[in-house]
Amino acid sequence: MRLLLDESLPRPFGRLLVGYDVDTVAEAGWSGLTNGELLEVAQHRFDCLLTADQSLAHQQNLPRFAIAVVVLRARTNRVADLTPLVPQVLQILSSLRPGHCVVIE
Repeated sequence: MRLLLDESLPRPFGRLLVGYDVDTVAEAGWSGLTNGELLEVAQHRFDCLLTADQSLAHQQNLPRFAIAVVVLRARTNRVADLTPLVPQVLQILSSLRPGHCVVIE
C-alpha cells in the first residue's frame, strides 16, 4: 500500500508507518496544490492520503476520488504528539476503501 503524507504532517512521521511505502507531497513534487488538485493527482499513484487538515473531508467530495483519506487529530502536528496515533493508523490502513475518510484522534 502506498501512502502519501500531506504537507501538514512531518516527514519523520512516515518512518513510523513500518511496512508501508510512504512519500510526502514535497517528494512527489506536489507542494502548493489545493486539496482537490492533490487528491486528483495522488489517486493515480497512492492508496491513502494522511493529513492533519481537519477541513479536507468537508471541502471535498471524497467518494469521487480513488484514494482513501486518514485525518489525524493530535494536540500538535509534531511527531511526539502524532506518535500515539500510529497503532490506530496501522490498524485502520488494511480496511480502508477508496473514497472514504477516517478520523483518528
